[in-house]
Amino acid sequence: MLEILIATFMLIPVTWMVPAKWLWPTTTLHGFIIALASLPLLMKFPTSGWASVNTFMALDMLSTPLLILTCWLLPLMILASQNHTAHEPLNRQRMFITLLILLQFFLILAFSATDIILFYIAFEATLIPTLIIITRWGNQTQRLNAGVYLLFYTLGASLPLLIALLIYFNGTGTLSLVALAHLEEFTLKSFMDKVWWIAFFMAFLVKMPLYGVHLWLPKAHVEAPVAGSMVLAAVLLKLGGYGMMRVMPLLSPLDEKLSYPFIIFALWGIIMSSTVCLRQTDLKALIAYSSVSHMGLVAGGILINTPWGFTGAQILMIAHGLTSSALFCLANTNYERAHSRTMLLIRGLQVILPLMTTWWFIASLGNLALPPLPNLMGELMIIVSLFNWSWWTLMLTGMGTLLTAGYSLYMFLMTQRGPLPAHATALEPSHTREHLLIFLHLLPLILLIIKPELIWGWTA
Repeated sequence: MLEILIATFMLIPVTWMVPAKWLWPTTTLHGFIIALASLPLLMKFPTSGWASVNTFMALDMLSTPLLILTCWLLPLMILASQNHTAHEPLNRQRMFITLLILLQFFLILAFSATDIILFYIAFEATLIPTLIIITRWGNQTQRLNAGVYLLFYTLGASLPLLIALLIYFNGTGTLSLVALAHLEEFTLKSFMDKVWWIAFFMAFLVKMPLYGVHLWLPKAHVEAPVAGSMVLAAVLLKLGGYGMMRVMPLLSPLDEKLSYPFIIFALWGIIMSSTVCLRQTDLKALIAYSSVSHMGLVAGGILINTPWGFTGAQILMIAHGLTSSALFCLANTNYERAHSRTMLLIRGLQVILPLMTTWWFIASLGNLALPPLPNLMGELMIIVSLFNWSWWTLMLTGMGTLLTAGYSLYMFLMTQRGPLPAHATALEPSHTREHLLIFLHLLPLILLIIKPELIWGWTA
């Protein structure tokens, strides 16, 4: 695991030293080598649960799939951004790639940290490269506004977490996840203990994001360049779910009624954000709101605090990461040709770009959780665990899945079917680079059908 971290960091001098004409091929190739080197980490788990242990870092069944997803995404982000940054000066191109590498470095640190303070520092550090990528390389004039939303939502919710962690350290004397598993459990009785519990979870719920504190996400997604949208959808939202899964067992004997309002918000958010998707005209905003809907299901599964809920959340996080990132890449191919995100302006693309329509179709089916894709496995496990908790939840989750199918098909039909506008006949054809990019998103998703236990998390 340290070799992957060091290899990622050493990509930065490579980016600045390589000749201009080899910049993009070299960084993409090195990114793929790191991604392939990370795959064997899935295979080595001792009975203790922790592997690759050193003083501050270790891996377990929960963090490894997310770490590999992070490594897999770096070369794909570099592939996707070539056209977007082609007209920039060389130094800015190098800076852009450096920010993506730094983002991967901090994410690897966050997913492999055993000390919760180290996790917190890495969790916050991911904000800086993301903010620069959105505000400097975003497409529209609203990007600064989106950056402000992202910054203040995330920081405002994260500071109470730091205070809660310091109080926790004061009580236990350690913040190492390996040691904390063997300490005696807390009993939370006073009112301030409940405030402390909420402070622990709020940072992660905003990062996910939970419906109600989700307003930063559509803004950030819509204004970000394609690489920013990809990493936001695929990995940064998963930091919230990962953090919740990490701290949930530490605070396990808490008054379980504390999580009830958050579960209700999460389930209500599935329906609300799905209905927003049905009325969207902006393609990227539609995909962003669909992320809010899926993350609501993940939050519900985690807050139930059962093994099935955790497993379903883990599977859905990985599957959604690949599907959502692929959808943003596809939306970007449309944007680069039409220079507009409005779906009505460019439709009927099946006539002139039939292979791209195939990718749209597969990604849309992944988004609506078609069997036997991992998306369906995750959703079913979460829905079953929620139903086992309260059968009333079936109405909300059932309505959510129905609406998800509705807006996924609406998105596909609006972009690919219907009459081709006259101005769209002169669009440039799709490139091999774009087909490779989507293929590398959908290939792992399809391969996971064969061996889903790789991403089952602790229950595996």
